[in-house]
Amino acid sequence: MSNYADHLSKQLFNDAIDHAPTRKGFGDGLILAGDLDKRVVALCADLTESTQMDGFAKKYPERYFEVGVAEQNLATVAAGLAAEGFIPFTSSYAAFSPGRNWEQIRTTACLNEQPVKIVGSHAGLSVGPDGATHQMLEDIALMRSLPHMTVIVPCDVIEARKATMEIAKTKLPAYLRLAREKTPVITTDDSPFEIGKAQVWREGSDITIIVAGPLAYEALKVCEILAEESIDVELINCPSIKPLDDITILTSTRKTRAVVTVEEAQINGGLGSAIAELLVEHDPVCMERIGVHDSFGQSGTMPELWNHYQLLAADIAAAARRVIKRSNQQT
Repeated sequence: MSNYADHLSKQLFNDAIDHAPTRKGFGDGLILAGDLDKRVVALCADLTESTQMDGFAKKYPERYFEVGVAEQNLATVAAGLAAEGFIPFTSSYAAFSPGRNWEQIRTTACLNEQPVKIVGSHAGLSVGPDGATHQMLEDIALMRSLPHMTVIVPCDVIEARKATMEIAKTKLPAYLRLAREKTPVITTDDSPFEIGKAQVWREGSDITIIVAGPLAYEALKVCEILAEESIDVELINCPSIKPLDDITILTSTRKTRAVVTVEEAQINGGLGSAIAELLVEHDPVCMERIGVHDSFGQSGTMPELWNHYQLLAADIAAAARRVIKRSNQQT
């Protein structure tokens, strides 16, 4: 796994890689979690097919609850079911859950330490033409600030399936962030996934790039781009934003002394903030954050928006060069 980026290099530039939405991985994982544990139940706010909860609803209709367009009720009913010994999964668009029902999640799930699993689908800019109101960019910040809350941002459909099955086993609330559009499938069934763990996809010595979510594909491209300039990238996939894998991250940054974080979310309060907080408390190094900088989204296709907000491989590579230059000057 240490040079996973190199393993994929041929696929990255000949379009041989498969594509699927991370929300499909959730749908598949929910059925598998339900197969393993009869306590798993599902609740949706009138978006069953969009959030890929329809497969579970068809297989286990007696364990599926449609609450309608009532996201506050979605959270409170789920918390009540959790208090009775069930493992409830709730799904809606992230703009509405946790966007609309954050207070109910805070009070009924987190305060009472109930194992409610909140699945926020259609997060990030990839909602595209739906525009700024539906492009939820603040959800990571909202959820990681809550006590007792786990926050997971899978990079692809396979990792989303594994994450769904893993959060079903935990005894505390969890948030799973999913995208709408098809994105590259870059992990395999054998790839490791564990809550609280990051994976070093490529070992390097010049800069650490830490990514969460579907932009991992762009980060993989950066390894190739910078290798041509003799810049040795250490690439870390960090789906578990809370709890954070402090040991893996600090081990890398103490070696490279330069960091770029990459996420499809507001940089304030998101992955970049989590990494910055860790580093400033333990070992500050030069750093730059790739993400949305204090602005809302807008209508457009996913490629157009990723380009506009400077989230593509070329933008990440440029940030890496700047950080390395600053680090070298300090040295």
